[in-house]
Amino acid sequence: MTDQEMYHLKFPVGDFNKPERITKEHLDEWISTITTFPKYLKAILKDLSEKELGYRYRPEGWTIRQVVHHCADSHINSIVRFKLAKTEDKPTIRPYFEDRFARLVDYKEPLDDSIAILKGVHNKLGLLLKSFNQSDLKREFVHPEHGKVFSIEETIGVYAWHCKHHYAHIEQALKFKDKYN
Repeated sequence: MTDQEMYHLKFPVGDFNKPERITKEHLDEWISTITTFPKYLKAILKDLSEKELGYRYRPEGWTIRQVVHHCADSHINSIVRFKLAKTEDKPTIRPYFEDRFARLVDYKEPLDDSIAILKGVHNKLGLLLKSFNQSDLKREFVHPEHGKVFSIEETIGVYAWHCKHHYAHIEQALKFKDKYN
């Protein structure tokens, strides 16, 4: 497998590309993606068997089950990051080891709790993100893992991308079935 083929398997929707100028249209689209993600996720997972939940989207990649549990953990972190950026002066957020989380016991469990978490977190995220004014959208946090400062408005785009990124992983795992297991 070439590096380019592996890259496409890892990033089926490509990288997040921050627009030069983030518009209201961008934000509306991104917030819509975030708020509807649990509904689309629930629909694609609805009839999957235990075997299908074990499908991987690439060689040595996560299973569908792990991807869903990861989304719940990641998006719990996202709402905390948005709230910190809104309520503190350029806080430094706490990164975590996603790969280590994916090996914990709860990543082997049924998806009901993670789906419920995503539904609740995304409902709250939608309310929160829609409430931000122009000044709020410019507020920032420091991400020490990336050595970079992120604005709230950029981060909305990143999490919308994250939803599409992992949804595409699930579609990919189903498309390739047992190929990477």
